[in-house]
Amino acid sequence: QVQLVESGGGLLQAGGSLRLSCAASGRIISINVMGWYRQAPGKQRELVATITTGGSTNYADSVKGRFTISGDNAKNTVYLQMNSLKPEDTAVYYCNADQITYYRGSLLYNEYDYWGQGTQVTVSS
Repeated sequence: QVQLVESGGGLLQAGGSLRLSCAASGRIISINVMGWYRQAPGKQRELVATITTGGSTNYADSVKGRFTISGDNAKNTVYLQMNSLKPEDTAVYYCNADQITYYRGSLLYNEYDYWGQGTQVTVSS
């Protein structure tokens, strides 16, 4: 099985910075895309940023220029550096890993859409 473990959330004031980390564990062969999504109270989960194995990135318009996603393929880890945080960035941030190839026992699996448990980010004004 594959597990995603996030860390780095917290409470801070507007204008501050925070770095989230997400590590995927298991007998992983490859992960094609990793990313961050967020869900604010009463709202749907939305894309924040994604990064492919090749390093291609994609950002939501609302975070462009403030957030930076990066990854370490060897460690199956993805990071989200968040700068100039705003109160509207307050949400539970979820790590996502898509198109994962891994071993379970002697069998090879290729699955989609694994999610972490989420980490709370709260930005006060």
